[in-house]
Amino acid sequence: MSLAAVRIVLVEPAGGLNLGSVARIMKNLGLRQLVLVNPKCDPLGREARQMAVHAVEVLEAARRVMTLPEALIGCQRAIATTGLDHTSLPVQLEHPRSALPWLLEADSMGRPVASALIFGREDHGLTKTELNHAQRFVRIPTSLEYGSLNLAQAVAICCYELAVWQAGEQSISACGRGESKGTVAEQPNGSASEELASLDMLEGYYQQLESLLLRIGYLYPHTVDSRMEKFRRLFSRAQLSATEVAMLRGILSQMEWALQNVPF
Repeated sequence: MSLAAVRIVLVEPAGGLNLGSVARIMKNLGLRQLVLVNPKCDPLGREARQMAVHAVEVLEAARRVMTLPEALIGCQRAIATTGLDHTSLPVQLEHPRSALPWLLEADSMGRPVASALIFGREDHGLTKTELNHAQRFVRIPTSLEYGSLNLAQAVAICCYELAVWQAGEQSISACGRGESKGTVAEQPNGSASEELASLDMLEGYYQQLESLLLRIGYLYPHTVDSRMEKFRRLFSRAQLSATEVAMLRGILSQMEWALQNVPF
């Protein structure tokens, strides 16, 4: 898949200099899609243009939305970056070099997959609620002495890793990939011929599931967030297809109908 198909999502970027630098590195490495979630600076202001230099068109084409779920509509895969360590998050934190190629891999039928790479705020990154919208998580290894990376630096490192991986794949293809290498057999999803569910489709399922589980007393308001995090992790690992999500939502809808109409 082309690097231009990967969305770079910045959540509430506050500095025009950073924003311009992000646009420049994106154009340097062949990425085109920039999505800004509730930006706190002018993406077309003087500072952003100054740092973008010849990449102003990336800023001009950037899509602005108010929420992270809006930024992910249509995506089937999403990786979030975080500066938190494994003691702060109950998830597997991966090295960018091992995780990011997943955004570029085709599905089990060789079809391109819409994907996103999410970056948080300059001062405190992504909230735990926002991290719930991703399926995998990367942490850029840094010195223990000073581990905080500038937003533009983090974007540059991740974009570079994507570009290096794609260049290697193109080189392999040019030499003849053969039957021994590919991603088809590596797909964990059993529904090999079906299209992966989009993240907005999954989000609708999670909302319906949460509502029903609260209604039947399996979830409680004070524990709903932590419980739903576990459900999200579970279904993210399963890489559900659109058909499977529709089936699961059908089950929930039938349960809702039964609660309303069937005497117990």
